[in-house]
Amino acid sequence: MACTACIQTLTLALISLSFLNITMGDPRTSLVAQWCNHTSAANGAILADNFVPAMDNLSSHVNANGYGTSITGVNPNAVCALAQCYGDLNSIDCKLCFSEIRSQLPKCYPDTGGILFLDGCFGRYENYTFFNEIFSPNDTTICSFSNNNSNPNIFGQTVKEAVGNVSLQARNKRGFAVGSASNSNSTVYVLAQCWENLNSSLCSSCLDAAALAILSCSPAREGRALYAGCFLRYSTKLFWNVYQTSSSSSGTSKTIWIVVGLLLGAILLILLGLFIAKRRGLWGRKKQASLKDLYGLEMAAAISQSNLNFKYEDLRKATNNFKLSNKLGQGSYGTVYKGVLSDGKEVAVKQLFLNTRQWIEQFFNEVDLVNKVRHKNLVKLLGCSLDGPESLLVYEYYKNRSLDLFIFDESHDKLLDWQQRFDIIQGVAEGLSYLHDESDTRIIHRDIKASNILLDDKLKPKITDFGLARSFAQDQTHLTTGIAGTLGYLAPEYIVHGHLTEKADVYSFGVLVLEIVTGKRCSSPVGSHAEHSLLAKVWNQYKANTLDNVIDNRIYNKNVRDEIIQVILIGLQCTQADSHSRPTMSRVVELLRSNRSSDEVLVLLDPPFLDVSPIEALEGESSRLISADMSEICFDFLPAESLIISIEYGRCILMNLFFVRESKI
Repeated sequence: MACTACIQTLTLALISLSFLNITMGDPRTSLVAQWCNHTSAANGAILADNFVPAMDNLSSHVNANGYGTSITGVNPNAVCALAQCYGDLNSIDCKLCFSEIRSQLPKCYPDTGGILFLDGCFGRYENYTFFNEIFSPNDTTICSFSNNNSNPNIFGQTVKEAVGNVSLQARNKRGFAVGSASNSNSTVYVLAQCWENLNSSLCSSCLDAAALAILSCSPAREGRALYAGCFLRYSTKLFWNVYQTSSSSSGTSKTIWIVVGLLLGAILLILLGLFIAKRRGLWGRKKQASLKDLYGLEMAAAISQSNLNFKYEDLRKATNNFKLSNKLGQGSYGTVYKGVLSDGKEVAVKQLFLNTRQWIEQFFNEVDLVNKVRHKNLVKLLGCSLDGPESLLVYEYYKNRSLDLFIFDESHDKLLDWQQRFDIIQGVAEGLSYLHDESDTRIIHRDIKASNILLDDKLKPKITDFGLARSFAQDQTHLTTGIAGTLGYLAPEYIVHGHLTEKADVYSFGVLVLEIVTGKRCSSPVGSHAEHSLLAKVWNQYKANTLDNVIDNRIYNKNVRDEIIQVILIGLQCTQADSHSRPTMSRVVELLRSNRSSDEVLVLLDPPFLDVSPIEALEGESSRLISADMSEICFDFLPAESLIISIEYGRCILMNLFFVRESKI
């Protein structure tokens, strides 16, 4: 009975509100305009390295305040960024709108600047400080094609009145205002927004110019003025979110707030009814309806009934609103945070850079697929969240975090001895062998590197980040949609031709082996010659029969010297330029298990690098890996649909924007 009364009350409330023409919450993520400055960065690698942290900083500010600025790096390769949600968006809608900015703004890269106007928010980045700019060469006015022809002169006066009043209010109300003006035939609604960093004088100057420009749209039913420092829009339709805006001069909004006040009691009853419904098991059906609105009935049912489904709100609370102090790291696809669920279980929550709503079925199917992949050396993917402004992945949590924090630690606080390093190498090999040959679905990881190897309490390795790897059928091994992974670990045939097989993972594993044995990163940010790469150094020492020189002196011991040398040779064999010369991962496991007693001599056919500059010189799968400056390869030869989002120690971190959504499981 209580639930029935609740529903009746809710129905009456909705009927009352329907008479007021209220616009319910809308993040307004429709694209209005985007400009890129078409000026290439002086050093694209450094600009890329600054871009992602700038976006992360913006995200933190916008999520907290609806506005933010960020400066990362120094000129001429700095990234100065600004984002602003319009004042009528609530926090959830603001996050949704900014999520779209974060998806769209990088399309300007590698240009040094870009401007993006959505209907609910604004974003911009440059390589200089622009925060006090109110005008730019891109400033423009956009008018609708539909005109109000009933009485153009009267309509024009109404537009002028509404625009003038709201612009005046905005400069006196922290840069934001909404309002309306009416005549006998129509009502004109206006929204004005200055960026929060502008003072009153700059805001006034921007809005004055925008108001003058937008009046030229009349008698069009709608107009927008897009300026570097402000946004102004009018329409004959109520487009702003009434529930989020402050009281305006219009009689409509006053009436709305009166009705809202009268309905407070009814809302309390509604909340009580929802609580009762939740206790009776009806809440799940309400959540499913929400998912249905997002993804359709069939997909919503699959998500709701799956044990892989996590609520966004639960994960937000678990990570303390994705607090910076809970950040564990940042990978090719997103930022990872530590979270504690309501039952006390610790998890790792990956906040993906791109929302998955447009390719939800493929994404959810892959999450389901990877969840079923179980091995002692693989991190378990627990599930995902798809009901919030950003898509989230939930993994097992390991407090020791990733391998790179140990092998590249110069403080010796996390020193791994040789036995521990060998166990890690063998565990990673066994995990990859399982993905390639033993799991029900053949999976190629594509991004094996030290930061994607987690360590449990006993320092046993767990491969992570294969949740976004592509699973392949037997006849699907050639990619035409771009490269994903980390340069320095990428096989030459994959860099040049996009040809992907398990042997690409073998190559990456070989590089990882050399890093573990030497304690050095695979590539250096200096120079463009072969002698600067780890592969080159190890190969040169191999030719000189002086491999002892490359062993990390923190683990060097004559008692294990031969064993270490044998492992180095396995690593070099895995990094052969010709993929056919590389062993399979199952063969690598055999070699590692027998290395203590084996006298087998591994024959290396050719070096895994060659110091030549033009990448065009590489022909076929037997080509040799260029050990040139990786940033040159990144920016000059990557397919257009790949996006470089970071540079780490001279290696490009790539994300293919279209790969997952265009591919089929």
